[in-house]
Amino acid sequence: MEERKLEEVGKVAHYYKKIGVAVIDLTAPLSVGDHILIRGATTDFEQTAKSMQIQHEDVGRAEAGQSVGLKVEDKVREGDTVYKIL
Repeated sequence: MEERKLEEVGKVAHYYKKIGVAVIDLTAPLSVGDHILIRGATTDFEQTAKSMQIQHEDVGRAEAGQSVGLKVEDKVREGDTVYKIL
């Protein structure tokens, strides 16, 4: 199996359990459609970034330094690292 390249794009700052949304502080750009990996002490899953919001507005792309709300398919925790799978 070929090794995949991972680029760290941010950290989970907050998780809203009821709505399944993680707030991610970005350190690199992230776009809707990117394949991501979220990994932490007890977190390890992949998904496609399907919808992102900045201050309740849908966005297609966010830049380093921004915080985005991202719908996640599994539970995440504050401090988990978000990687883009290249």
